[in-house]
Amino acid sequence: MKGLWSKAYFLLTITALCWAGNAIVARGAREFVPPVALAFWRWSIALVLILPFAWPHLRRDKDVILANPRILILLGLLGIGTFNTLLYTGLQDTTALNAMLVQSAQPALILLIGAAIMRDRPGWRQFCGAAIALAGVVTIIGRGDPSILWHLRLNTGDLIIGVAVIFWSLYSVMLRRRPPLHPLSLFAVTLLIGILVIAPFYVWEMLSDQRIIAQFDSWLAIGYVSIFPSLVAYLFFNRGVELIGSAATGMYMNVLPLLGAGLAILLLGEELSLFHVAGMALILGGILWAGRGQAPLAATPAKPVDLSKPI
Repeated sequence: MKGLWSKAYFLLTITALCWAGNAIVARGAREFVPPVALAFWRWSIALVLILPFAWPHLRRDKDVILANPRILILLGLLGIGTFNTLLYTGLQDTTALNAMLVQSAQPALILLIGAAIMRDRPGWRQFCGAAIALAGVVTIIGRGDPSILWHLRLNTGDLIIGVAVIFWSLYSVMLRRRPPLHPLSLFAVTLLIGILVIAPFYVWEMLSDQRIIAQFDSWLAIGYVSIFPSLVAYLFFNRGVELIGSAATGMYMNVLPLLGAGLAILLLGEELSLFHVAGMALILGGILWAGRGQAPLAATPAKPVDLSKPI
């Protein structure tokens, strides 16, 4: 297990697989689990499950947590409170195809936000690699047919998911400013903050007469998103950023639509086509090209962060 915990790309592959399933489940459950309810119970159950394991670390990290409230609140707001709530909301009004296309802008946004906030200096290899990998994403989403992409139209759901992607890209970059906490402490604290952010919107949703339909599929959907995209994927993603930096991690997340296509082939019986192979080659090629000669961007948790000052 120690060896696997040090293998960034293995951990990020599992992360992408879990998040691909998250989008599929959220889209399929939209008629019987409202979006904010899905986000609220996802994180609440995840917190209950993780708390017994995180508690000893929380006690040891108490002083560090109290010394760094601003960055922890920001991470909880961005990574837990807003991203998935907006993603689930957007999936009420848009297709999975459109959603994946919008999310494919994430690696480029991470590069730009990293340059603006963290004073990163991405090289031409990273920009070229991002463009190559994006071409692979577009190839898969468009099923090798440019006319499919040409006729796509943005709607409210697409715009909501676009905002969610911006928040997630900012979270990915700011994660490098996390204080020196144990991963379970960091996760538990940001979970609690995110739940507090979501709670008022969940109350508003129920007052608007949008409630969970009590049936097996509802509990199955909530159970899946509470464990795999939540506990497993977030811990692995945070570890990935720690090992190889936010830019390389965001670049590797281009495998998400590829794995989503794989899940469709495995679970829905769709056939493997030439465009899948072409897209896979472009995505992997872009990731490898961008990573050549690039040193990992490590976290910088040496001291508490004052978010009121320029970083």
